[in-house]
Amino acid sequence: MADNFSFKITAKDRSTKARVADYHTPHGVFQTPAFMPVATQATVKTLTPRDIKDAKASIILCNAYHLSRRPGEDIIKGLGGLHNFMNWDGPILTDSGGYQVFSLSKLTKVTDDGVEFKSEPDGNKIFLTPERVIEIQEALGPDIIMPLDQPVAYPATKEMARVALERTLNWAKRSLESQKRHDQTRLRQGYGGQVLFGIIQGATFTELRKECTEKLLEMEFPGYAIGGLSVGENNSLMFEMLQTMTAIIPETHPRYFMGMGTPADMLRSIALGIDMFDCVLPTRNGRNGWAFTSKGIVRLRNSIHKDDPAPLDENCQCYTCRNFSRAYLRHLFNAEEILGLTLVSMHNIYYYQTLMEEARKAIKSGSFKEFVHGFEANDKPI
Repeated sequence: MADNFSFKITAKDRSTKARVADYHTPHGVFQTPAFMPVATQATVKTLTPRDIKDAKASIILCNAYHLSRRPGEDIIKGLGGLHNFMNWDGPILTDSGGYQVFSLSKLTKVTDDGVEFKSEPDGNKIFLTPERVIEIQEALGPDIIMPLDQPVAYPATKEMARVALERTLNWAKRSLESQKRHDQTRLRQGYGGQVLFGIIQGATFTELRKECTEKLLEMEFPGYAIGGLSVGENNSLMFEMLQTMTAIIPETHPRYFMGMGTPADMLRSIALGIDMFDCVLPTRNGRNGWAFTSKGIVRLRNSIHKDDPAPLDENCQCYTCRNFSRAYLRHLFNAEEILGLTLVSMHNIYYYQTLMEEARKAIKSGSFKEFVHGFEANDKPI
């Protein structure tokens, strides 16, 4: 790992593979297990950086593909980099655009050289190579960056998964070579370094997941991301794949489950040794009036809340729960007031961060399995 980065495990659970670690970056330390709010366009929708900090988040995720299209990485670099541009002084991880190969499949053409996109803002065609993706992220200046990869939709044939795996491995090697050159330049110019994670693909085929993991380990990435899961497969299959990979990745390296975001599934993933997560779920649900609470999901549009003076969660100390009733929040959504979206999104981020905090405490006390069982018993819609 680069000199200005370190991943130090500080506690392990006695009956699972869950662990707590301090991840040191040029923009500060964050503890794992960690959930990263998604700031795709350099903003967590409806929330300010101050709101995110108040919700106890210490690292966020932005999307390099979208920011390269609008406003452009050169503009962001000229304004002091992504941290300065969005006024966020904590660690940032950027996704590469690999997921957009999947989510924008009707607008893409994939070859061994890279991916041709039909740009959403203006309709122009752009071509991204692994090297170009590293160049974009070097200009943006986040702390942790991702290579271009190729996830496949579920279900996929083994042949399709094999082609995508080989392409992902080839792009990973090219990305790592490019990143090392760019990182040396950044350090010479007085900037903080960057670390590049490898992304494991292989669809829902155990042997392909194992093969991809082992070949990426040979490239010696400082961290490993798990991609191409939580895309429609059932939970038992997802966790079968996850267990295959976490059994191989050395415990000295951070493990990041890309796009994973339901609380129960995150806890099960932590038990298998996952350290980092991201998902749009807490803010997307927040904007639709769905609140995560210690007693289950609250759907604020339901009439049962129309005159309810209680907070969203009596066990929560977020700004929303300390100041507003369910009745008021329901009114905001019915009146289509933006404040409702902000307040519930803020609460949901706080809930996720509190869940990670409580998970870390349980790991340190050696009681993580009991913590998960207690959580599952209360995870009901209300």
